Amino acid sequence: MKFSKDDIRKAMLLYAVTDQSWLKQGQTLLSVCEEVLSNGATFLQIREKDLDAASFEAEAAKLKELCARCNVPYVVNDSVEIALAIEADGVHVGQSDIKGRDIRSIIGADKILGISAGTVEEAINAEAAGADYIGVGAVFGTGTKKNARNMAIERLKEICRAVSIPVVAIGGINANNLMELSHSGVDGVAVVSAIFAADEPGKATAQLLELAKEMTAHG
Repeated sequence: MKFSKDDIRKAMLLYAVTDQSWLKQGQTLLSVCEEVLSNGATFLQIREKDLDAASFEAEAAKLKELCARCNVPYVVNDSVEIALAIEADGVHVGQSDIKGRDIRSIIGADKILGISAGTVEEAINAEAAGADYIGVGAVFGTGTKKNARNMAIERLKEICRAVSIPVVAIGGINANNLMELSHSGVDGVAVVSAIFAADEPGKATAQLLELAKEMTAHG
């Protein structure tokens, strides 16, 4: 499925990033993602660092079918090969992945390319490398990524001003601090544990969606 640049910008609003280590007894990644998408998540990335390649690809394929039914953009974290194999909408990679490797030419013009950035220079490089959007963080620190440091809101604003493509903030974002990103210029928020560690992931998603709408309405 091809998404326009406008579709992608709008889809940044509430960007869910999976982490099945938070799942509770009886839950599956697919069942929780169904709940999350039905309650308003606008974008989904599968990011499962503890799965072997075969298990990751199997889970990724299930979520691809779900997102296609829900008409929600879906990308695979890091693995260009698996993203292409399951015909995901695209891939999200880090700065190290774009050094000496033209990801855009590998995936083609119609696939979504997301690239992480932590500085203005990295953001500019990501846009030059053909990114459709940039994931910027960690804005509040995070328990899901080692060595992630808090980012000053002022730097977040500088990054948003430096590029013309959408920017999604990530890192420790939850219902209690999301509104602190108002007036930062981001197009939305990417959330991991605030959704997947919640007792009721669907209810948490719906609450975060309303906050994200309010946050972006303030610019």
